[in-house]
Order: sequence, then C-alpha cells, then structure tokens
Amino acid sequence: MSEHVDPGSAQVAAAAAELRVLIGKLRRRMRETGSPGDFTPSQVAVLLRLEREGPASVTDLANAEGVRPQSMGATVSVLDSAGWVRGTADPRDGRRTILSLTDEAREQMAAGRAAREDWLFRSINAHLDAEELDQLEVGLKLLRRLADS
Repeated sequence: MSEHVDPGSAQVAAAAAELRVLIGKLRRRMRETGSPGDFTPSQVAVLLRLEREGPASVTDLANAEGVRPQSMGATVSVLDSAGWVRGTADPRDGRRTILSLTDEAREQMAAGRAAREDWLFRSINAHLDAEELDQLEVGLKLLRRLADS
C-alpha cells in the first residue's frame, strides 16, 4: 500500500521555499539601494542594536550578539574609526566605556532607510495596479503574522 501524499504539505513546502528565495532577493535589492556603508553584517547588527536599544558597553553588545568581547571589540573598533560610534566613560564605573551612535551614523542610517523606502514606493507605484496593491496589503498582513509567530 503506497503512502498518501498530503497536497497541503507540498504546497506549504513550495511556498516556504519561494518565500525564502524572494526575501533573500528583496534583501539584496534593499542593501544595494540604501546601504549604510561598507559594513559587515555583524557591524550592521551592532549599529541597529545601538539604535534600537541605546548605549551599551562592548561586553553588553558581545553578550547580546553571542560573541566574545574581544571579537566585539574588533567590530566596534571599525565602527569607531569610521565615525559611526563613540565611547564615553561609564558614569557609574569609569573603567567601562559606553558606546553610542554618532549623529552622523543616525543621519546616514535614516538616509539609507529613506532611500530603501523610496525605492519600494517607486517600485510599487510603477509595477502594481490598485487591485494588486490591495493584494499586497493582504500579503503584508500575512507576513506580519508569520514574523510575529
């Protein structure tokens, strides 16, 4: 007796594979459009963490990113040399340095975000009609549910 294949499972697998590929392609296009600079993914992760969570020490960043403090020190050193982060003495413990984004970093990150959103706006406007835009909005709700699961 042969096993019965659940067509829903094949459909889900195909959708998952296509979604992974499309998200990767979209991420590459977004990086091309408003990159914050020639930073590695780990450097970008630090910038985003500092933007989202505020100032932190190298040790705090290393713990949050799951790397050794020495590795995080090298990552932060590049960002410091580029003028994207600055360190100040911790007011509670002068031996520690607290890192924060510079104004230039905040401006560049905002400009990159604006460029990516502008690219998306122009692409949606140029390639989708009103009905497709409605379909996109439904798709966005579904993607949000997946992302929040």
